Amino acid sequence: MNAKVLAVLLLLPVAAVAQGFSGLGSDAEGFATPQPDPIFTFPTDHGAHPDYRIEWWYLTANLEAADGTPYGLQWTLFRSALAPGEKTGWQSPQIWFAHAAITTPDRHFATERFARGGIGQAGVVADPFRAWIDEWVLQGPDFDTLRLAANGPDFGYDMALDAQGPLIFQGENGFSLKSAEGQASYYYSQPFFQIEGTLRLPTGDVAVTGEAWLDREWSSQPLSETQSGWDWFSLSFDDGTKMMGFQLRQSDGSLYTSSTWIAADGTTTPYPDGAFAAAPLAVSDVAGREVPTEWRVRLPDRGVDVTVKALNSQAWMGLTIPYWEGPIATSGSHTGRGYLEMTGYE
Repeated sequence: MNAKVLAVLLLLPVAAVAQGFSGLGSDAEGFATPQPDPIFTFPTDHGAHPDYRIEWWYLTANLEAADGTPYGLQWTLFRSALAPGEKTGWQSPQIWFAHAAITTPDRHFATERFARGGIGQAGVVADPFRAWIDEWVLQGPDFDTLRLAANGPDFGYDMALDAQGPLIFQGENGFSLKSAEGQASYYYSQPFFQIEGTLRLPTGDVAVTGEAWLDREWSSQPLSETQSGWDWFSLSFDDGTKMMGFQLRQSDGSLYTSSTWIAADGTTTPYPDGAFAAAPLAVSDVAGREVPTEWRVRLPDRGVDVTVKALNSQAWMGLTIPYWEGPIATSGSHTGRGYLEMTGYE
């Protein structure tokens, strides 16, 4: 196959991402769609769901070196389908791509990979768990004990993860509404990973330890056509409690929100639209655009009223699909750390 033709084929779904996050707000005709009251089957559901259009395995980590320097780490494997179902070889309609990043207080490193499905270059196996693209891999004997390895042109990491708590089901038992019109995804998390390993940086290797949060999500049309992007927060507080919250920005200026409160023992309380609030306090010039990098985040029912500030305001993922993603720290009613992802700031 001509290399230019192959490149076009690879980038077809990516163009859709740039226009609407892999067509997330467009019609999902022919694909399966999430339904209320899901029943998850593990370990099978840790694997791929090719009848749905978009899916990801999304890991973020707040890390610290022996000298106290904070770092952030991201690794994400995406599956995007041109058509539902799977076929062998080059007939596969599945496109895979992945992002890897390290954030330091003064630098941000990011790179990406692309692959076709059906030829062994990328994929996910549920048992034993293995998610890979080329030599990048997240794998282990089960979903609780994992090793993560990835390398870019000027950075890399090799990390070990060990879950210290249960899986968390976001929304209503894993059915996560994204709009008043009913768009939704299946969404669960493992926010209790302890992580340790080595970061490879231009200045040398750094041994780090910390906490990691892994999100699993799949859908076919998780956004409404009237939504332009989102602001997503994962927060781990010093008292052992955790919180996930996001807001989806509507074209009319309104917001659709959702949140989950996670007790230290893993007990969850989901919150519907309107209970969670996030308001920008300061913006930064990031890659030629204004991006909020300091926020006031509130969940009044739990007494949460915190200021969220980026470790590095310039954590811009300047990849084929551009967005902001980086580690954050909280102050106010609850101190802690977490991660912030922001899309649609173009």
